[in-house]
Amino acid sequence: MRIDIRIVVARRISQVFFVLLTLWLCAVATLGASFWRLSGWPVNFILQLDPLTALGTLLATRTWYAPLLWAVPVIILTAFLGRVFCGFACPLGALNQAVGWLASRVTADIPGARGQALRARLADNRHSPWQAAKYYVLVFLLGAACFGSLQTGLLDPLPLVFRSLNMTIAPVVDAGFQALFLKPRHYASAWLLLAVFAAILGLNFLKPRFFCRYVCPLGALFGLLNRFAPWRVGKTESPCGNCTLCDTYCEGACSPSGRLVVSECLMCMNCLDACPQGRMTFAGQPSAAGEEHLPEPSRRGFLFAALAGALSTPIWTIGGLADTGKNPLLIRPPGSLDEARFLSLCLRCGQCMRVCPTNVIQPALGEAGLEGLWTPVLNYRLGTSGCQVHCVACGNVCPTAAIRPLTLDEKLGQGKFAAKGPVRLGTAFFDRSRCLPWAFERPCLVCQELCPVSPKAIHTRTFFEPIRFGQADIVAAEGRKLSLASLPNPTVNLGSGDYHLRPAGLNSMNSPETGLRRINAVIWAEKGQTLTLDAEPDPRQGWKLAPGSAVEVVVRLQKPYVDPARCIGCGVCEHECPIAGLRGVRVSYENESRSGPGRMLV
Repeated sequence: MRIDIRIVVARRISQVFFVLLTLWLCAVATLGASFWRLSGWPVNFILQLDPLTALGTLLATRTWYAPLLWAVPVIILTAFLGRVFCGFACPLGALNQAVGWLASRVTADIPGARGQALRARLADNRHSPWQAAKYYVLVFLLGAACFGSLQTGLLDPLPLVFRSLNMTIAPVVDAGFQALFLKPRHYASAWLLLAVFAAILGLNFLKPRFFCRYVCPLGALFGLLNRFAPWRVGKTESPCGNCTLCDTYCEGACSPSGRLVVSECLMCMNCLDACPQGRMTFAGQPSAAGEEHLPEPSRRGFLFAALAGALSTPIWTIGGLADTGKNPLLIRPPGSLDEARFLSLCLRCGQCMRVCPTNVIQPALGEAGLEGLWTPVLNYRLGTSGCQVHCVACGNVCPTAAIRPLTLDEKLGQGKFAAKGPVRLGTAFFDRSRCLPWAFERPCLVCQELCPVSPKAIHTRTFFEPIRFGQADIVAAEGRKLSLASLPNPTVNLGSGDYHLRPAGLNSMNSPETGLRRINAVIWAEKGQTLTLDAEPDPRQGWKLAPGSAVEVVVRLQKPYVDPARCIGCGVCEHECPIAGLRGVRVSYENESRSGPGRMLV
């Protein structure tokens, strides 16, 4: 077996390995100590290999985050050997190549169509001037990053594939294993992410590795880095037999049979395997047929793309006002930097969303404007609970520290952080037009009972208020049992312990509890009702047991209030509120720890 064939086999094995590794790292990015959970796995390893992430964050923040030093070996490898990462390691590139191969097989398997399929494939793999488009995309994104707007994560293949897998494929797998050990996760905009991912893969039916050739900014960066690579693919002699088989099977459309476009070679090694005379090689010498570096980009185009990227920075903020004008529901995960620095570091990779144990971290659509598309926000209506008080997982998996890692003491405001206080995500506000005790005179204590803060941030004040149509006349009295007439059958359970009986007209502003007797049980009949009280009526409190005396039913309401000095905005109250639609209590960003303009005076 020739050495070139072994290289092709090695490339395929490497691609399969990195795709499986990416899937595995997405799958294990959940809390837990088992081997198939987060503990011990470097879930950000592939993301940290990304030079575009390192360069984009460097330009946007003027700092280099230490874990991104893993990108340096990739840069060095590319500078010496060319785009080996594209051909051997990129998981999205491997998926694109697999789908492109499948598309070619669909046509080739039609009887009598093999020759036609080869000609069509040769036409598809011819070099196109449009392949220069990705270099303009790269310059545009870097131009925006220079002014603090990091948008590389939208098109960078590594964050893109992690985001797509984390929020579309992984939840499907979770649902399949729900009966075993995983809880299925749901994301509000998963349909849009799936549509984008499917479109990227589907374009391979139009052109093989369409995204890699025409769009990928990381591939463009690799193309620039291998400008002086000493080792490259090329012809050993020219002219050769001109069979063009190397062009037919070229994944990068880099014209290996003619004047080689070096920056477009994806190192797929297919040309080495396809050449029947063995005249294609990978060596430290230029191609015998000649070379050119870039696919006809113009300096004017580069300058225009850079200026467009720089001038587009204000446009990204459309729909996402800053400081006190921003969306009040824009709540970031605990440990998030202030909004400007957060957006200059966030890759939109979805790692924090995947690791969140309650699935409350969701991808943003319109909450943060166009600039914050698919960045993490907290949606307390979704998931299984609010932000857990004793959880710091999201900051510990963020690959760029847009969500900085917190210790438990810092999040809770304990130990040396006691003077600073706990990390606040926002403040809960009660909507008195939707809260059950405030708006509908229905007893409810869910928010106060489940508030995890100690002392509780939600406290109540007790009120006794007459219910509608709650007046009746006493027909008979025997100890704690009263028979009443004219009391309509209400839609509430009077025996729940929250309802009381008192003589009509005894409502005193100074002592509203005077004469109250709690109703323990109710027996309904056609002609009257019998109520059992918790104690016998006390004549000294104004009770008149004579038939014909009027009484009224009142409800004990514990109306909730928020102490903003203690509320941390965890959202447990909002998530557990029994109002299914717009909650009766909702968390807003006011008083968040991460930025000054949103703080309240408390």
